[in-house]
Amino acid sequence: MRGYLLRRLPSALLVLLGASFLIFTILRLVPGDPATSLAGPDADAATVAAIRERLGLDAPLLSQYAHWIGSLVTGDLGPSYAIGGQVADLIGDGLGATAELTAAALLFVIVLGGAFGILGATSRSGWVRSAIRVTTTAALAVPPFVSGVLLVMLFAVLLGVLPPGGRVPFLGAPDLAAQYLLLPALCLALPSAAVLGRYLKDGIERALAEDYIRTATAAGVAPRRLLWRHALPNALPPVVTLLGMQTGHLLGGAVLVEAIFAWPGLGQLAEQGLSRRDYPVVQDLLLLLVAVFVVVQLLTDLVYAWLDPRIRWE
Repeated sequence: MRGYLLRRLPSALLVLLGASFLIFTILRLVPGDPATSLAGPDADAATVAAIRERLGLDAPLLSQYAHWIGSLVTGDLGPSYAIGGQVADLIGDGLGATAELTAAALLFVIVLGGAFGILGATSRSGWVRSAIRVTTTAALAVPPFVSGVLLVMLFAVLLGVLPPGGRVPFLGAPDLAAQYLLLPALCLALPSAAVLGRYLKDGIERALAEDYIRTATAAGVAPRRLLWRHALPNALPPVVTLLGMQTGHLLGGAVLVEAIFAWPGLGQLAEQGLSRRDYPVVQDLLLLLVAVFVVVQLLTDLVYAWLDPRIRWE
């Protein structure tokens, strides 16, 4: 496994390097100038030029890119242009909240997606299959900004059982923190849980249709044993790959969900950075998301190989 990881490391670094160049280039193509935003609408050209020089924006783009990469390598992310403070501190303050939301959403994805897939593939009740099909279709069709508002209207306004937004740290009051976490995590998890459930359902149905399953059924093996010992393990490897991809989608979707539920994470920081043309904050955040996605995909490959004995590290 160590050799496998070492062979994958160069490609992962190339992905990060290519992503960093794209992020840097695309941000510079967005209309607007950080120096003009900082100087204000009444500033003269000399003031704007002085701010550009102070921020290093007057240097050639390749020099700016090389300086940014060098800062990443040394771990010095530098100061924020507009928000204020060090970029590392800003990201550190929001990283815990976003990680908490993403982890809770991932737990919902696994639980709900597993339930949708197993019940959809094994239930003999027509109404259960129809209910799962309708639920997964609705979860895929309704965007998070709509489902988030609906969840708030139902559980916070009409029923009054959950708070509409905000965050409470887990260390202070775990029970209260769970109440604040439930709605945004569920809103973030619903589309991915629907995708995972449908994929798992198809995998289990294909596994149950194999000849060895029919032979075991004819031999009198209990259906529950066939499901949990044979069909489900054979359906899991491709589902694990999909789960790794959905983890990246959860990180991206957290930006919108945090805005809906006033969750103080990296999503709000990204929104502030984009609106204020704060290049250091936005480009470091985007590259962090890419890095997390690359690591998740690498871990997914390792789990896939562990689940499927036909996969060899060689």
